[in-house]
Amino acid sequence: MLTAPPPNCATGTLLPYVPTPAHPWNRIRVQHLHRRLGFGASEPTIVASLANSPVLLVDQLIDEILATPHLAEPAWSEWTIGDYSDFGAQSAAQLVAYSNDWIAAMLTSSAKEKITLFWHNHFVTRFEDYFCPSWLFNYHQLLQTYGLGNFRDFVYEMGKTPAMLVFLNGVQNTRFQPNENYARELLELFTMGQDNGYTQQDIVEVARALTGWNGFSTACAPIPFVPLLHDTGNKTIFGQTGNWGYAELHAILFTHRAVEISEYICGKIYRHFVHPEIKEEIVAELAQTFRDSNWELAPVFRQLFKSEHFFDENIIGTQIKSPLDLMLGMAIENNLPVDEDGRNYILYAGYQLNQGLFNPPDVAGWRGNRDWVNSNSITGRWQTSDFFIFTMYQYAPQLLVTLAQNLTTDSANDPALVTQALVDFFVPRGLDTPEAYAAATAILKWEVPQNYYDSGQWNLFWETVPAQVALLLRYMSRLPEFQLS
Repeated sequence: MLTAPPPNCATGTLLPYVPTPAHPWNRIRVQHLHRRLGFGASEPTIVASLANSPVLLVDQLIDEILATPHLAEPAWSEWTIGDYSDFGAQSAAQLVAYSNDWIAAMLTSSAKEKITLFWHNHFVTRFEDYFCPSWLFNYHQLLQTYGLGNFRDFVYEMGKTPAMLVFLNGVQNTRFQPNENYARELLELFTMGQDNGYTQQDIVEVARALTGWNGFSTACAPIPFVPLLHDTGNKTIFGQTGNWGYAELHAILFTHRAVEISEYICGKIYRHFVHPEIKEEIVAELAQTFRDSNWELAPVFRQLFKSEHFFDENIIGTQIKSPLDLMLGMAIENNLPVDEDGRNYILYAGYQLNQGLFNPPDVAGWRGNRDWVNSNSITGRWQTSDFFIFTMYQYAPQLLVTLAQNLTTDSANDPALVTQALVDFFVPRGLDTPEAYAAATAILKWEVPQNYYDSGQWNLFWETVPAQVALLLRYMSRLPEFQLS
């Protein structure tokens, strides 16, 4: 079982990372970038990435995120309840189809969808609580639109989306009967953090300012603002008194709690993409960039991912892969095409391993890191790895051979060198001891008689190689180190 992640011993700053002999720009750091700002990279992608400088590569990835189109709008994107003949069956099928499309995008537009998934776990809604595909599409489009956009606008628009209005009871928040649910989560989870610069009375007053988004008339239809249901009395929020409405509230929030918001959001970004243990001085500097950029997210992500801090060797391999990181990484790093059935398997396995898309456990989202692995889930994680390994072995065995050849040479005939190349490709920090590599080498050697290795006759063109590499991958997938990113 995995032990606690190592403490954050990184010493690098937010200055751009410049490779040196002591800190080279190498395969390890390239894979680190692609695993954190994405779900991994194939060997050809890694080779191409090494041809760029770190700074140029990060800019290229961020630019691609900004330029990549959102998921295609489905035919049902504006359907209301009246457009269905069998609402239960059709809406469930639409959820699966759209989720399948999102998995497909994760496999091809890895960086963009890693960002989108992060925000899905920040601005949490649960499909089972609102059960309208058109609302789901609207919500997901906001995640994709603002994932690297303006955070202030992101918050402003998210509070009006029907999925959020229903999930956190904003649609029930009227001047006659205020509901504080969204107001509380807006401050506690979405902007400032728990007990960080607000009082219970602030929550009460924020809820009053948010009243009026109650124009619910037809299931799955837009939910407009109803002026008659808005509280027009004076409210005092963070010491500011006036007849505040939705727009004024957000202006007050981002003006009078700018430091709290910037540090909380940058801390959350840091924990998710860098290390579970925050470096306060790094977060404070990112927060300053956030404020100076007028709440634009792209400059924060550029600064972080270009930094010597991010590429510090003490940051590599310090996070536990989420189920989606694990499964998508297996497909992407092995260059394995995944068809619709395979994507549905990823969806199903994600649900089984407690990372179902559009179904976080509660408003606080997936906790991540050590919560992903326990005595029950670890066998499920092994089984998902087996699915991809055996799929390759059965349907695309040449992929296993090609990977081993690309990581060594076509004529490689030393099983120890082949093993180390494969292990170091999949395990971020490699193995700790020569004995650990020797044990892995014994798995690769399989049932091939030792004399063929001793004489140098064995090589990567042997017909046994697909089975040998598959067995090694299966062995690796059981190692605690394999679960790390």
